[in-house]
Amino acid sequence: MTTIWIQDALASARRGEALAMVTVVGAQGSTPRETGARMLVWPDRFTGTIGGGSLERQGLDQARKLLSQADRRHALQDYPLGPLLGQCCGGHVRLLVERIDAESLDWLEPAATARTAFALTAKFEAGRMRRVVGGPGPHGSDGPRTPLSEVRRLSETIRPALPRLVIFGAGHVGQAVARAFAPLPFHLDWLASREDLRPEAGGTRATILSEDELEEAVEAAPAGTLVAIFTHSHDLDYRLTRAALARPELAYVGLIGSRTKRARFEHRLRDDGLGDADLARLTCPIGLAELKGKEPAVIAVALAAQLLKLTEEVSA
Repeated sequence: MTTIWIQDALASARRGEALAMVTVVGAQGSTPRETGARMLVWPDRFTGTIGGGSLERQGLDQARKLLSQADRRHALQDYPLGPLLGQCCGGHVRLLVERIDAESLDWLEPAATARTAFALTAKFEAGRMRRVVGGPGPHGSDGPRTPLSEVRRLSETIRPALPRLVIFGAGHVGQAVARAFAPLPFHLDWLASREDLRPEAGGTRATILSEDELEEAVEAAPAGTLVAIFTHSHDLDYRLTRAALARPELAYVGLIGSRTKRARFEHRLRDDGLGDADLARLTCPIGLAELKGKEPAVIAVALAAQLLKLTEEVSA
């Protein structure tokens, strides 16, 4: 669940609706979701997940119970998954269930307008909880081993900006990659040339540009952008790869192809003045090496896994 939950909660609060938010604020051992996973719960629906199964049913029940009690605004609860819920993963999860309504606008509105990472902190005092939005954090947090009665602060870092991925190409692989990344936490820009529009690309949602404009898009990509290249043409692949490797501030440069293609490209790139450090930034073949299949859907999954791993390591 990306930060769309902030916008959803804000919209409901502005409409005068009450909902509950269930957040994993502590996880020990083997658990179905990590700290920071959350659900938004209304009386008749919910979005997000904290892992499914008995734990999620407990979270939903507690959220709706809280919504039925106007005098309560939060509950902090521990769930040993094996002994209490019969889940074989056997870990321990701490859940924070909180009411969100018009009183929550004082933190939801700054959270919704944030464009850089910020700390979202829950402070507990005298039986009450207060949310605070602060600078980059987290700003200290009581761990999951802290007794519930002694918890005074729970803080997490929220990163509103999704990693930006630009993919080039609308053939079989481009189509498969676009489908694979649609539900994933990336801001996806899908670009292609008119020559990419073969029968397999019917109905594509890619933005169609000239080859010169595609190269300009690489040159204009914001720092930190991830770039993946799989066009219809090796010559266009080369132009885009050369432009991307000339930008050391790009976070990833992936090129579809074999090791032979890489070797040929490296020879040309050296002739064009690129050095060892530039070439070391090129990922070719793309995707996790452990996945050997060459079917478009397999390539898409391998690339998705590789970039999820990369972006998680960067944000850790």
